[in-house]
Amino acid sequence: METEYILIKNALILNPIDNDKNKAIESYKGSVLIENDKIIEISNDISSNNIYNNANNNVDKVIDAENKILMPGLINTHTHASMDLFRGLADDMPLHQWLEEHIWPTEAGLNGEYCYTGALLAAIEMIKSGTTTFNDMYFYMEDIAKAVDESGIRASLSYGMIDFGDKEKRENEFKENISLIKNCNNTADGRITTMFGPHSPFTASKELLERVRKEADEYNVGIHIHMNETKKEVEDVVESTGNRPFEYLNDIGFLKDDIIAAHGVWLSEEEIAIIKENNIKISHNPCSNMKLSSGIAPVDKLLNNNVCVSIGTDGAASNNNLDMFEEMKFASLLQKVNTMNPQSLPSDKVLKMATLNGAKSLGLEKEIGSIEVGKKADIILIDTNTPNFTPMSNIPSSNIVYSANGSNVNTTICNGKILMENRKLTNLNEEEILEKSKIAIKELIDKRD
Repeated sequence: METEYILIKNALILNPIDNDKNKAIESYKGSVLIENDKIIEISNDISSNNIYNNANNNVDKVIDAENKILMPGLINTHTHASMDLFRGLADDMPLHQWLEEHIWPTEAGLNGEYCYTGALLAAIEMIKSGTTTFNDMYFYMEDIAKAVDESGIRASLSYGMIDFGDKEKRENEFKENISLIKNCNNTADGRITTMFGPHSPFTASKELLERVRKEADEYNVGIHIHMNETKKEVEDVVESTGNRPFEYLNDIGFLKDDIIAAHGVWLSEEEIAIIKENNIKISHNPCSNMKLSSGIAPVDKLLNNNVCVSIGTDGAASNNNLDMFEEMKFASLLQKVNTMNPQSLPSDKVLKMATLNGAKSLGLEKEIGSIEVGKKADIILIDTNTPNFTPMSNIPSSNIVYSANGSNVNTTICNGKILMENRKLTNLNEEEILEKSKIAIKELIDKRD
């Protein structure tokens, strides 16, 4: 393969770091050189021009990032990408009514083509708002993998396993998830990884959960599961098992450090201790939790207990978009009002949650999540020469978390490939995908009704 170089110069680089617990983000002016899919040099001495010499002056693409912030691509750790088709389908109602009366009946009409179209629509939305990696649980996952491959984005995929105690259905769920792992793990130039996706402790039987643990160990993949999202869910698990959800999973030997648990809203002190002890990762989904009136996750308390907390949007049916900038802002503000402390979850911490913590949650921290030599070139450029970035704070993360939105993203690079430049997509036909998406949801509603 012919070597390709991209040079991004004159940027304000924002980088999440781990080496100083009192500092979550560092910032400096600099340039970044990309060779194929990796960052090979970072220089803060632009005038010396050494960064050019390493590429033998053979740079294929030069991007002048003056008045732009360069930072890691955002990592959305809990999505149902194809549910972009369900945007606005059922609003302003509780989770169980939302699921049982609207979402599940519409999902009954899904097929692989619809899920493929919905995933392409989600990929457009994520690329245009600066997300380069997403963690997805849904159905027809090999069709979603096809969309990921074509879009150029990075994804961790799992099949949503629900058996409600039905043995035949359980066998089918394993067949689907294992097929996904065998056919898609480490494909698309390594951009696609896979997990097992037991839906939740109240939709997946003990038998399913115990076998998931065994199979995940055998296939050496992680587990993606919904946990403690609503008060009713917790009460249902207590009624059926005698324990709260994390206590129940701990008792059956399910918990290990390869688990990412979405939501974690209703947590007891004992469950937080279990989460910490097992190094469980929590994906915080503030907008979905607020919209469904699920509650407020104790993020401050989790972080103070050294739990790895990342950020997810959930599906567009309960959000109703995949804009991680909005999610960061709401995550921070929600903790402030919940604790009545304006210093809760400051902008540097929440930006780290959306980048490096996301990478850790997916077991990808050696590859993505920060701007470092040797890591994958998953990078976004944010245009600061806009009204909502003017004036710039002396803490750049403040503008990003409290002022920005996805439309401030100018350029998105994933795995060293430019997926959007100057707001123009390079891989996907936006107009065609939007039209197909409109047709798909109309057909799904017609089938349901």
